Amino acid sequence: MAIEDDIQQTKFRNAYQKAAINLIYTSSWLEGQQKDFFKQHGITNQQFNILRILRGQFPNKISGADIKTRMLDQNSDVSRLLDRLILKKLILKSQCPNDKRAADIAISESGLELLKNIDREIENLDGLLSNLTQEEATQLSILLDKSRS
Repeated sequence: MAIEDDIQQTKFRNAYQKAAINLIYTSSWLEGQQKDFFKQHGITNQQFNILRILRGQFPNKISGADIKTRMLDQNSDVSRLLDRLILKKLILKSQCPNDKRAADIAISESGLELLKNIDREIENLDGLLSNLTQEEATQLSILLDKSRS
């Protein structure tokens, strides 16, 4: 469906405004779909992002500050997210031996197992953009990168 139909607006100042509105609207839609998917697994989009980062580091540990720099949502409250993942026993937190003020974070076996389960279904999320061809998805990614440069 066209953005004009979805938001019931037919006039835009220019193509740039229309593209920005379409990007924001589509991003919100995509995030909502992801939220519903991860909710089935008892986590949020941001918690999944942290678990994905930690799995990439496994078996090494990483600081909360380093996690924040790698987050897709740079506005996330990483400390709060880490606390919730600790309560769910999906990550482990220990004091950094080199800096007593810092903490080292690692994914737990339960966290790895959860990601294995999610990996079996993750193609459902990839399918959200399946209306695009592989070439169109590649071009979209290139254009999004270009828009941020």
